[in-house]
Amino acid sequence: MNKILLAIGIGMAVSISAGSVAVAQDVQEIVVTARSDVAVKPAGRSATGVPIVDMSISYGVSYAGLDLASAAGAAELEKRVNEAAKEGCKDISAKRPLQPFTTSEADCIKTAADKAMVKVRELEGAAAQKSAK
Repeated sequence: MNKILLAIGIGMAVSISAGSVAVAQDVQEIVVTARSDVAVKPAGRSATGVPIVDMSISYGVSYAGLDLASAAGAAELEKRVNEAAKEGCKDISAKRPLQPFTTSEADCIKTAADKAMVKVRELEGAAAQKSAK
């Protein structure tokens, strides 16, 4: 019973219902969310009867001070986003060591980074247009 309550507590603590990518314009930050379907708390059941919950961890990635119109600034932001995706997926693995990923950690990293890169590309395009004027 204590293990179930602990698992539910951990699942609730790290579960975030926000979207996968959000931007805070005033703070100049991109949010990278690592997400995995994890057997942590009974929020539903798989075809085999295993309890399933969607677990996610979000990291803010600052782009303040970066010139996104330059290749170096854009590369630095992309590097930061990729590192945040890796850390998020690694943290999910660490928070549930007894439950295996339903997807690979590499897939988790790719999905998190790809979703955040959509916003990165928008910001880079806007910065390039602004510098061209």
